[in-house]
Amino acid sequence: MVRLTNLLLAAALGGGVCLWAQAPKEDAAAIYKRQCAGCHGPDAKGQTAVGKNLKVPDLTSAAAQNLTDSQLFDDIAKGKGKMPAYENNLGHDRIQELVAYLRQFGKGPAGKKK
Repeated sequence: MVRLTNLLLAAALGGGVCLWAQAPKEDAAAIYKRQCAGCHGPDAKGQTAVGKNLKVPDLTSAAAQNLTDSQLFDDIAKGKGKMPAYENNLGHDRIQELVAYLRQFGKGPAGKKK
C-alpha cells in the first residue's frame, strides 16, 4: 500500500510539474486584447476613452498600416509617446506575432487591403 501511495504521489507531483512547465503560449489575439485593446480598442481604431484622451493612432489607418514591420516592432518594443515599452514583457517572438496580428486590422472584406 505504501508503494502504491508513493507511486501515485510521485505521478501527481510529476504531472503537475510537467503541466506547469508546459503552460500554453498566449496567442497574438490574446496579447492584443490584454495589452493593447484598452487604449487602441478591440477594433484598433483608438476610439476608447483612454485612446481618445491619449490621442492614440488608429491602427487600421493607412498611416499606421504603411509603417514597416520593423517600425511597428520598434514602437511596441521600445514604446512611443505615452505608450510603454513591451520588450521585456513580451519578448522578440511575441512582438513579431503581434505585428503580424496588427496587419489584419488593415484588411477590408475578403482579406483585401483597404
